[in-house]
Amino acid sequence: MENTTLSDINTQEDIRRLIDAFYTLVRQDALLGPVFAVRIPDGHWPTHLDTMTRFWTAALLAQPAGYRGNPGAKHLYLPIEKEHFQRWLQLFGHTVDEMFVGDNANEIKLRALKMGELFQAKMAMARQGGLSIL
Repeated sequence: MENTTLSDINTQEDIRRLIDAFYTLVRQDALLGPVFAVRIPDGHWPTHLDTMTRFWTAALLAQPAGYRGNPGAKHLYLPIEKEHFQRWLQLFGHTVDEMFVGDNANEIKLRALKMGELFQAKMAMARQGGLSIL
């Protein structure tokens, strides 16, 4: 049954709430938690959450949010496989569905899926020696 009290993702604050809730789950997850713990020490989480909020604000809402970076390059040589991407997408989709409903909520899930597919393809190419720059 659809929860009619949920609204769509419309603001940077909405995205921040989503990011905070999602990464709380990621950090507690048996598969993803250890990968993130190695790359992002406890004291660095506020910076990561801010970066991810700016990224998704720019990507979803087309608002200038001050994001600068290359997310593909950040993930290129991490010890992550298909099951990590699948779990990430599962947690992301679950978090979106628990908090939001609407066109932007659907769009952010679609963009996350496409981004995951692109990262996996580029990582496979890099591991085979066929990609040096993302």
